[in-house]
Amino acid sequence: MRVIAGTHRGRRLRAPRGAATRPTSDRVREAIFSIIGDCTDLRVLDLFAGSGAMGIEALSRGARSVTFVEGAPEAAACIRANLAALALTESARVVVRDWSIALSQEATRGAIYDLCLIDPPYSVVAGVSSTIAGALAPLLAEYATVILEGPAQGPVPTTDGIRVIDRSDRSYGSTRVSILRVRGAGVTGES
Repeated sequence: MRVIAGTHRGRRLRAPRGAATRPTSDRVREAIFSIIGDCTDLRVLDLFAGSGAMGIEALSRGARSVTFVEGAPEAAACIRANLAALALTESARVVVRDWSIALSQEATRGAIYDLCLIDPPYSVVAGVSSTIAGALAPLLAEYATVILEGPAQGPVPTTDGIRVIDRSDRSYGSTRVSILRVRGAGVTGES
């Protein structure tokens, strides 16, 4: 696994050992970031962060900051190691909590995100997608992008609770990527 583009292009990333993670392949990550386009100055949330590869890719491409949310301590340690190896710790926060608690705490602290990268375990994506969307609603900038990964086979994830302006679903092998342009709460403050 490596950083695809930006200031850290070509740098290798570690994957967590023993953790139940499924890192996004380089091919899928490259396709996602081609769709996202310019990451300059974006505030990014990497939910179910695993190795942190998605958020690190955003930082390499100019994101202002990334909050990595990961419930598994061994995966969070891997994210921290990857950030340290690339000298990206100043622009990042690693939150080691269950996703629902973390999102509630982010809302309480008034965090706002321009880009949300969500890659839950495929076994739970259909069951939690609507719940995740609802919990994300207060965290979204006025115009935000939400990327939701899931299995190519199975139901399209639901997004109840957020106002979707535009949606496209694309498949890359066994992975479905839902790209959602959404209308957030309109808060433009710092996070």
